[in-house]
Amino acid sequence: MRRLLGFTPAYLNIFKLAFSHKSSNDNNRHQPYGGQNNERLEFLGDAVLGTIVAEYLYKKYPTADEGFLTKMRSKIVKRKSLNAIGYDMGLDELLSTYNNTRIARSMLGNAVEALVGAVYVEQGYTGTTNFVVQRMLRDYVDIENLETYDDNYKSQLLEHCQKNGQKVDYEILKRFKQDKRDRFRVAVTINGRRMAVGEDFNKKSAEQLASRRALKDLGVEAGNQ
Repeated sequence: MRRLLGFTPAYLNIFKLAFSHKSSNDNNRHQPYGGQNNERLEFLGDAVLGTIVAEYLYKKYPTADEGFLTKMRSKIVKRKSLNAIGYDMGLDELLSTYNNTRIARSMLGNAVEALVGAVYVEQGYTGTTNFVVQRMLRDYVDIENLETYDDNYKSQLLEHCQKNGQKVDYEILKRFKQDKRDRFRVAVTINGRRMAVGEDFNKKSAEQLASRRALKDLGVEAGNQ
């Protein structure tokens, strides 16, 4: 744990709790700050991480406008990015240690937020800022690459169509169950003409897939807008 954190935690149970997923069989209700899993720490870490990243970007880009800062923060703290950070940090091994369930990649981002929450409980804001900046952002996030990379395909499509006076709409074609989970099939239309269809377990993800395909069909290079 010290190698991951850069310090030896005084309250190890809090950090064990950070890696106890709600689907595990941990029934100990008497851990510090309550709860049987990492959801409360995840809630706390989400808020703290967003604030620290915002402050970091505010200082790193002293002349950048609000729009740029907002996009950069979103790129860093979105679920896909946190899942990748968690994987690079080796949090999948810790999740396997403290849970009796299959570890899905989607659990890694939650564990990152819960870990930040645990650090905040023990170290406070200053200590957590040092941890996030030194142990996460500088080691696992390519800030310079994120400046130009944009995988928000829906935003790119809307911007492209707005420039060309075109109207974009999204429509849920089908919502159904797969592996006991909701799955969405979404179509994107431009000026009433269906351009592409995307399908995923999340409505927003399905919209992103449809938008990416629409951009390709329009001959717009997605990813570096």
